[in-house]
Amino acid sequence: MKNAIAILVLPLLILTGCDSKQNTKISATAPASPKNTSITSEGYLVKISTVSNSIEVPGNLMPFESTELHPEVSGRVVILNVKEGSNVPQGLLLVKLFDGDLQAQLKKLQVQSSISQKTLQRQGELLKISGISQQEYDLSGLEVNNLKADMDVIQTAIQKTEIHAPFNGRLGLRSISMGAYVTPQTVIATIQQVNKLKLEFTIPEKYTSNVSVGQPVNFTVEGNNKRYAASVIATESAVAENNRSLRIRAAVTVKDPKLVPGAFAKVLMDFGKDDKALLIPSQAIIPGARNKQVILFKNGVARFVVVGTGVRDSSQVQITSGLSAGDTVVTTGLLSIKPEGKLTISRVSNTSK
Repeated sequence: MKNAIAILVLPLLILTGCDSKQNTKISATAPASPKNTSITSEGYLVKISTVSNSIEVPGNLMPFESTELHPEVSGRVVILNVKEGSNVPQGLLLVKLFDGDLQAQLKKLQVQSSISQKTLQRQGELLKISGISQQEYDLSGLEVNNLKADMDVIQTAIQKTEIHAPFNGRLGLRSISMGAYVTPQTVIATIQQVNKLKLEFTIPEKYTSNVSVGQPVNFTVEGNNKRYAASVIATESAVAENNRSLRIRAAVTVKDPKLVPGAFAKVLMDFGKDDKALLIPSQAIIPGARNKQVILFKNGVARFVVVGTGVRDSSQVQITSGLSAGDTVVTTGLLSIKPEGKLTISRVSNTSK
């Protein structure tokens, strides 16, 4: 039995050994795969084009002037002329606090001042006939001046009990009632100049050199396709570090009841046209953590080049640095191309898809 099994197993071992040797021979004689195979891609010929340099950013409509009304001193409200939502002219008396004690002090000083002035006049006549000395006359004159200064102090204190409209504007909702005791921390109401509006928005840092005072700005608001005009009146003194943008303020040059403070606006800034712009298809850009690159086809080799970008649209990107007119950039198969790898361009286009 054992001899029979040995006879059956021996031929199988011989066959396995032959197959292993044959496979080893085939593997040794098989040709090696090429290490530097040329990759075929499509390219785009860089040329000079004309591009409109404009951006669209969000903005907010705001009243041209806006402030909270606070009393300068503490006191009880005796006059409340704040009609919510009404338009008021500059200088209109809105709130009056109790000033009875101040008025009494002022009357007392006025009486004292009147007596002092009459005394000074009499002493002036006596001084002419040498009835009194010059020193006595000067002391009387000093008392008159002191009383005038005291009256000015009281009159200033009385003025602080009044709140007048600081500019022509519309009153908001009042937060007090007649007879309320208020302090300088109390908000009486708000007043806003709504007949004239301003527009505030921010633009990216790279456009800051293109903005100047007086530059025209166009904008639209939600629910209205009409385009309105504004003019830049000021910019922030520095670029914000958190978002690398510049804050801009513009004055709205038109009046329309549809424009209300607080409304969201889409701001369009046009920086003119660039007749020497270099545009390439968006798919040719390889974004990176620190920069952006394109693959440049040169002498049959792929060269990775760092580029600077400008404005873009749905299909093209402006190149501000890194390329020249006449260069050929790769637009397909970017992920399979390695730096300095062999490259074949099957088709060169001069229009973006």
